[in-house]
Amino acid sequence: MSHVAGAAALELGGQMEGLEKASENAPDGNSAKNVEQTAGQASVAWHYGRPLVEQRHLQEDCGVVDRSYYRVIEVTGEDRLTYLNTLFSQKVDEAAPGTVTEALNLDANGHVLHHMTLTVLDDSVLIDVPPAGFDSLLKYLNMMVFWSKVEIAEVERAIISVMGPNAPEVLVAAGLAFPQVGKATTVGHSYVRHLPWPRGGRVDVLVRRQDVVGAWDALVAAGASPVGLMGWEAERVVSLRPELGIDVDEKMIPHEAPRWIASEFDTAAVHLDKGCYRGQETVSRVHNVGRSPRVLVMLQLDGSATLPETGDPVMMGKRAVGRVGTVVQHADYGPIALALLKRSAQEREGLVVGDCAVAVDPSSIDRVEQLPPGRVAINRLRGK
Repeated sequence: MSHVAGAAALELGGQMEGLEKASENAPDGNSAKNVEQTAGQASVAWHYGRPLVEQRHLQEDCGVVDRSYYRVIEVTGEDRLTYLNTLFSQKVDEAAPGTVTEALNLDANGHVLHHMTLTVLDDSVLIDVPPAGFDSLLKYLNMMVFWSKVEIAEVERAIISVMGPNAPEVLVAAGLAFPQVGKATTVGHSYVRHLPWPRGGRVDVLVRRQDVVGAWDALVAAGASPVGLMGWEAERVVSLRPELGIDVDEKMIPHEAPRWIASEFDTAAVHLDKGCYRGQETVSRVHNVGRSPRVLVMLQLDGSATLPETGDPVMMGKRAVGRVGTVVQHADYGPIALALLKRSAQEREGLVVGDCAVAVDPSSIDRVEQLPPGRVAINRLRGK
C-alpha cells in the first residue's frame, strides 16, 4: 500500500492499491512485473486505476507522484562539502546552500556503483538514492570518513514529486514554493527543490515521513492529480535517465548514459573539470580520447508480442548486443524500454528481445558529430 493512502485515496474511490492490485489493472502485466522485481518500489502505488490518463497530467496540467521508496542520507559537520567532493563525480566543495545537483560514485575502474541527488542545505547535505544502492552507499560513506569532521546517518525523509505546466501555481497554493532550476529552499519542515528533468522539469518536496499524507493531500487539494509510479517511470525512460538496480549493470561507465555527463546546458552528474576522485581516470580517458562501448537508448517495443523483462538480452541474429532495463507503457509512445546497447548496434535493423521485435527510437541515438578533444590533439601532433 502506498504511503499516501488517506483522503486522496478515498476520493479516488479506493482505487489506490499496492503493486499486487496494480498488476491486475495494468495495461500490460509485464510492466507491473518489471517493477515488482525492483527492491523497494512495491511500497508505492504503480497506478491509481487509469495509468495512461494519469500520465497526461504530467504533460498537460499537474501531477503528483509518491516516490517515498527512495531513502535519504544526511551528512553534517564542518568538512561535509570537501569530504563529499573527494568521493564523487560532482564538484561540491564550493557549493552554496540551496544548490541541487546529481553525482555518481564509481569504483576504481570507473564502473557506476551509485547515482544520487545532492541537496545542499545551510548545515547539512541530503543524499537521496534508490533502495537498491542505499545500504552499500551508507557503508561506503562511513568507511571513508577517516579524519574528516563529518557525521553520517539516515534521515526519515520522503520524496513527493510534482510535475506539469501548472506545477508553480499548485505548489504555491499548497503553501510550498517553486524554486529556480537547480535550487532548493526550506518551507517549514520541508525542503523544496527544482530539477531539470523529466520533460519540463520537476519539483521534489522532501517531507518528514510522518508528514507524507498531509503534504500529499495538500497538493491534491491545490489542484495536483495523483499519478502512480508508472507515470514517473514512463517519463524517466523518455528522458533517458537510468535507475540503479534496473538499468545499471556491473559494467556500466558514466559515458554510457550521455545525460549524466555535464554540458554547457546542464551540470548533470559528472563534472568534467573537478579534482581527483575514484574512477576519474576512466571518465577522463573516454571523454578525451575514446567513446563508450555501449550507450543507453530508448527502445520501441512491439506491443503485440510478449514484452521483455529487465535483464533480458537484446539480440541481433544470434549475437547479444545489449541488455533491457526499465520496461513500461507510455501514453504517447506505447510500450517502451531503456536498454544498454552496443554503440555499433544503435542504427541496426532486426533487433529482438525474445519474440518481441524492438527498434531504437531515433531521438535517443547517440551520434558522434565530432572527434573527442584528446583525439584531435593527438592527430595534430601526428600532423593529421
